[in-house]
Amino acid sequence: MTENKVHLLDKHEVVEMLNVSLTGGLSSDIANERLKTYGYNEIVSKKEVTLFEIFLNQFKDFLVIILIIASVISILIGEVTDSVVIILIVILNAILGAVQESRANKAMEALKRMAAPEAKVIRDGHIIEIPARELVPGDVVLLEAGNYVPADLRLVECINLKIDEASLTGESVPVDKNADIVLKDEVSLGDRINCAFMGTVVTHGRGKGIAVNTGKNTEIGKIAEMIQTTSEEATPLQRKLADTGKILGIASLVICGVIFVIGLIRGIPVLEMFMTAVSLAVAAIPEGLPAVITIVLAIGMQRMVKRHVIVKKLHAVETLGSVTVICSDKTGTLTQNEMTVTKIYTNRKFYDVSGEGYNPEGKFYLDGVEVNPIEDVNLRQLLTIGLLCNDAKLEETVANEEKKWRIIGDPTEGAIVVAAAKGGMYSKDLEKVMPRLQEIPFDSERKRMTTFHPAGKGYVAFIKGAPDIIINLSSRIYKEGEIVPITEKNKQEALNANHEMASQALRVLAIAYKELESIPKTPEPENIEKDLIFVGLIGMIDPPRPEVKEAIKVCKRAGIKPVMITGDYKDTAVAIAKELSMIENENQVLTGLELDKLDEKELSENVKDVSVYARVSPMHKLKIVDAIKRNMQIVAMTGDGVNDAPALKKADIGVAMGITGTDVAKEAADMILTDDNFASIVAAVEEGRIIYSNIRKFIFYLLSCNIAEILIIFLAMLMGLPVPLKPIQLLWVNLLTDAFPALALGMEGKEPDIMQKPPRKPDEPIIDKSMQIQIAVQGTALTVAVLGTFIYGLHYTSEIQAARTYAFATMIFGELLRAYTARSERFSVFKIGFFKNKYMVASTMLSLLLLIGVIYLPFLRTVFNTVTLSYFDWLIIVAFSLIPFTVAELSKLLLRK
Repeated sequence: MTENKVHLLDKHEVVEMLNVSLTGGLSSDIANERLKTYGYNEIVSKKEVTLFEIFLNQFKDFLVIILIIASVISILIGEVTDSVVIILIVILNAILGAVQESRANKAMEALKRMAAPEAKVIRDGHIIEIPARELVPGDVVLLEAGNYVPADLRLVECINLKIDEASLTGESVPVDKNADIVLKDEVSLGDRINCAFMGTVVTHGRGKGIAVNTGKNTEIGKIAEMIQTTSEEATPLQRKLADTGKILGIASLVICGVIFVIGLIRGIPVLEMFMTAVSLAVAAIPEGLPAVITIVLAIGMQRMVKRHVIVKKLHAVETLGSVTVICSDKTGTLTQNEMTVTKIYTNRKFYDVSGEGYNPEGKFYLDGVEVNPIEDVNLRQLLTIGLLCNDAKLEETVANEEKKWRIIGDPTEGAIVVAAAKGGMYSKDLEKVMPRLQEIPFDSERKRMTTFHPAGKGYVAFIKGAPDIIINLSSRIYKEGEIVPITEKNKQEALNANHEMASQALRVLAIAYKELESIPKTPEPENIEKDLIFVGLIGMIDPPRPEVKEAIKVCKRAGIKPVMITGDYKDTAVAIAKELSMIENENQVLTGLELDKLDEKELSENVKDVSVYARVSPMHKLKIVDAIKRNMQIVAMTGDGVNDAPALKKADIGVAMGITGTDVAKEAADMILTDDNFASIVAAVEEGRIIYSNIRKFIFYLLSCNIAEILIIFLAMLMGLPVPLKPIQLLWVNLLTDAFPALALGMEGKEPDIMQKPPRKPDEPIIDKSMQIQIAVQGTALTVAVLGTFIYGLHYTSEIQAARTYAFATMIFGELLRAYTARSERFSVFKIGFFKNKYMVASTMLSLLLLIGVIYLPFLRTVFNTVTLSYFDWLIIVAFSLIPFTVAELSKLLLRK
């Protein structure tokens, strides 16, 4: 479709050219055919790395290359068996690394697809949401404020539609769109006001368009075709560990060099010492840590998906463990997002409405007596306006063989639709008599919405919006079917009613209308929305989510401050916050008006005590985030609208709503909540802490084992003993025995007090002083065990091969027991459950089977220079292997004291 100049064509010509119905859209069959013809609607990214390429990349490590070179040299001089096995182990390790990395990449790709924006289209006569990548030329696409435009469109309908095209044209001011214009001359992209382009953002109004170009054929696709997607950057944690690895590497190489020289002085053959030194270097340096961390982070991210959280960026997983403040929207996040009308004020009377959620079953009561809203003229007029000045739809669905009602659209509007349905009033019936002819959409500045309808010989504007604004814009009032001038007393009564309803945690909307002789072609709010006829107030409640109260308690125990940010009135916010135990008194509340009066320094001081921000705009969020961050706090911020994007980017963790969130908010965020639930943010923080804790555990485990391997060889050299472990045995321990338990530690569950400790400091080193001491203690304990059993073997058997088998078996058995103690830095393995981590049980069983194979299978005994062990031998080995296990458990006991 790229050659068609659709901006020069009438919209009906485009409809004909693409053979599509504006009301029915494409059929699924035609859409599938076009998908095969045009391909997916996505920008072509760089070629994916194959599994074989990932496998080859495993050999790029400097030390692995040295090991291979050393093996080749030893083959050339006759030491074939050891060298071939070493190369086979390296290849096996590369295969394992490649498979793990490939799985991690696939997990990341799956998460990216889950986070991809969707498009609302008409297919087979129904409005449905599909992944934007499945759009095809001819699809009829619906647009509304906050959406990304999912493809290049020829617009066919625009209602106050404005689109920000800065990403494509550089023009910072949103462009007013007009579907009816046919351009006569070739014009630049910025002047094609009857088109919308992929990647641009709808900032205002709504519209409908036909997809004319998708994927690489779009305007932005042409620009991006030569640009490849950038690779994932290393996270701060990975960079920190890489630096630590370099320091450890240099230190290890120096020690290995010293050991090599000592060996030569003692007369040990050059080749044997060379292979020992190289093997020890590979064993000592945790070169696999960055890869293991990536895998653990990716697995953790998949685990978060089960807890309704999509983490888009790896750094967010690390930062979650440091979060000290969670700023959350109220509606839908702290509450159920099922608004229910419970109270109505009209004609100076309060009506109660029964029923729950979106189920259209309920009744209307006045002073406890049931009334019929169709017979009550004020109630009927109020519900008529609320129903027609409304974009929400009520639908019945079936889920798990259970009938449920759902709202398509805004929950606040949905509550009015449900209330009207309880009174026997439905939009489909009223719209036949009073169809919508024009509208002025709601926006956060005006805080109201207006629709235009025919009424008798003239027209009428129906308005709903913020009570204080609507009341002040009214010059008349509707009373029992009559229109009379509104008095100051009437206004004050209405404002008092609003305050009373809001103090009961109700969200209140005012309802009014205006009679018109004609409807302007382009209605201006300032001309229409004045001299209104006030009808009444509708009060609704969005009850708190049951699980949020407990989540807030968890936050407070974890040293995290929960903060509510809402556009609702102060009274409403306070009532909900008190019910959720977020605040104790109104001194912890700040309104948007009060916030505007504070300078930067004053706001920074105020945010220390404030837990609720009421009646604030999205732009206030940015100020709040800035102020909290100035106090050296780590803040997570939720948002769903276009205007929330700056605050989401500014926050340490931006959290977008998966259900109500706009594409812009999702793009700007680090995390997406698939259920829009505050409790899921707390679950994500918990998961982030678990992941970080597990990373510490396997680093602790690997480094203590690696240091023990160096100490064993180094001390044996100084003590004049033979080398306790052959090069091939060292490699077996490091590349196979250690690897499986380390990954199992990455899968460890949460510790009992994970959410009872304060957040860790972002600049806290992963290998802190406590861990350094523990690594030294554990490394020493394992060294004592292995050297002890080796010396015992030398004296007991007088055979070096048997003594090395003792040392080899003790090293492996001791490390496997050590892996169980590494499952917690503070709690005893018996408290957290010895066999609770099924991955640890499986990995240690596998490592033990491999050890048994090396000792008892004849051909492996020859390769690994081992001898068979008796029952008594195993008793000695197990006794020595329990030394590091016992030391670890005793050190935890001392730490807890």
